[in-house]
Amino acid sequence: METKKRILTGDNTTGRLHVGHYVGALENRVALQDAYDTFVILADMHAFAYPKYVGSPEIVSDSIIQVTMDNLAVGIDPKKSKIFAESTVPEIYELGMIFSMLVTHNRALRNPTIKEEIREKSLGDNYSLGFINFPILQAADILSVNADLVPVGEDQLPHIEQTNEIVRKFNQLYGEGSLKEVEGKVGRIKRLVGIDGNAKMTKSLDNAIYLSDTEQMIKDKVKKMYTDPNRLHPTDPGKVEGNPVFIYHDAFNPNKEEIEDLKQRYLLGKVGDVEVKEKLYIALNNFIAPIREKRKYYEEHLDEVVEILAEGSRAVRGEAKLTLNKVKEKMKLPNF
Repeated sequence: METKKRILTGDNTTGRLHVGHYVGALENRVALQDAYDTFVILADMHAFAYPKYVGSPEIVSDSIIQVTMDNLAVGIDPKKSKIFAESTVPEIYELGMIFSMLVTHNRALRNPTIKEEIREKSLGDNYSLGFINFPILQAADILSVNADLVPVGEDQLPHIEQTNEIVRKFNQLYGEGSLKEVEGKVGRIKRLVGIDGNAKMTKSLDNAIYLSDTEQMIKDKVKKMYTDPNRLHPTDPGKVEGNPVFIYHDAFNPNKEEIEDLKQRYLLGKVGDVEVKEKLYIALNNFIAPIREKRKYYEEHLDEVVEILAEGSRAVRGEAKLTLNKVKEKMKLPNF
């Protein structure tokens, strides 16, 4: 009997998930859960790497439940996928410590995503050792369940490369084939712009449309969305390329004929932002409404959410112990 390949994917527990998460990773993880053994990690320990959350354990704790419900609401099936909180699998921390011995300090600081986040969040030198070790702990997450594929956002690809560097270093030192390299899989939209026109939708910039937003919230956010800054009147020819409203239409509006009509009229100055945004709001709400409805069920059955997490943790601890035992054996470490 052929064994299925494995996926490890997941989210930081720093608040609810948004539509950028959906097109970047969630969509892929839902589509692939039938073909792969899927593990969804709620990276709560990673959340404490950020100065904003290290002193806010109540946010991180609540987010474990919120992010689990978001995953379930978009279609992650707990009968096919194991959902678990990182902090409930201590073997991951032990693997992370071991793997940190294989990464130089300078290499850890060179990770482009880490450097970008330091700039983006204006951290200066106010970041923890855990923040720099973020990709190494992520490597432990991935390798703990012997994953083959990791659906991620584009900004996480450097972490996948660092994971593979760790694999190659470990195999070089302790035996070829001991650990296997992994592949990152980016969603159909590599990076969704924020509703404020920022190059990235992110919780920290408050420029996101959440998968749990109400109809009115979606309407209000779409109304405020950036469009073409040089277009002052509805009769002015507008720019479609790079226009956030049209980026969202392409991502979430299934009516391609409507999109093309809006684009052509926008280019000619024959449609106003109000109509373009109204049709985007309708498309977004149609997309989110069934997710919101399914999420409501889990909000009313939190005991099921907790049990799903407990079952996932038990299953993953078994897998992680196997990996840790193998790593210790290769390194000739005592393992009584």
